[in-house]
Amino acid sequence: MVEIVTLTLNPAVDVSTAVDRVVDTHKLRCDAARRYPGGGGLNVARVIQRLDGREPSCLALYLAGGASGNLLEQMLAAERVASRRLRIAGETRENFSVTERSTGREFRFVLPGPQIGAEEWSGMLAVLDALMPAPRYLVLSGSLPPGLPPKAYADLARYANHRGTRVVLDTSGLPLALALDAGVYLVKPSLGELAALEERPLADEAAWLAAARRLVEDRRAQVVALTLGERGALLVSSEETIRVKALPVPVSSATGAGDSFLAGLLVALRRGDPLRDAARLAQAAASATLLSSGTALCDVDEVKRLYAIAQEA
Repeated sequence: MVEIVTLTLNPAVDVSTAVDRVVDTHKLRCDAARRYPGGGGLNVARVIQRLDGREPSCLALYLAGGASGNLLEQMLAAERVASRRLRIAGETRENFSVTERSTGREFRFVLPGPQIGAEEWSGMLAVLDALMPAPRYLVLSGSLPPGLPPKAYADLARYANHRGTRVVLDTSGLPLALALDAGVYLVKPSLGELAALEERPLADEAAWLAAARRLVEDRRAQVVALTLGERGALLVSSEETIRVKALPVPVSSATGAGDSFLAGLLVALRRGDPLRDAARLAQAAASATLLSSGTALCDVDEVKRLYAIAQEA
């Protein structure tokens, strides 16, 4: 039985490189490009496979088309990620990141993605409907592609709730707000995303906690996993509040750290760990990803090492 299904409606081939300095108007001689699968749901599935690869407990569903879609499919197969591609007419996008070696800064260039037609959307819904039994968790992660309305995740949340599936949400803006109105099991906003949802600054920890608790009290989410970058994370449910400190690691790239956090959380929750232990594994996975360049994501041995440190904290 597949217990976790991740849905990626706007995946990408992530291209990363490095250069000494980023300057305008000049030709910049870059390092050889590295390519990885990209998109929130795919990154979550990739990390779940690494942390819990003994069985196909996770299935990654994604829309992809063209030569970039073919490359994406090949890269996922190479990582042994259980996945199913739904072909679309448009060309899957590429995203581009450049690390400036002289400063350590990372520049990210994100393209909008292909237009999704009504028949392609209906095909995705049919695939979800055919999953029997219904998965335990449905991860709705990443941006929506052109052609889909902002309520797309909200419609999926209502559908999953009706089937008894726990919805895990990681998106931003209006799609985030509308999906929360439908009600989800777990939401993983960043501090910026939560502040945008609140439509006001969240200047201190008391404000972070109050905003997270409002989501739980209003029954928009049962669990809020607020990621805070170098300040760690804050998890809130109706029963408990958990503050997780950041682990001291050098940052090579922050890309995919939030997806890795969510993957670690799901792996632990799926096996029945308490929320506090799940939060520690999530922070270890996110911190291990910071050590990797581009969207290479985390090394499982580093996750184990950092998890042991987190348990002692």
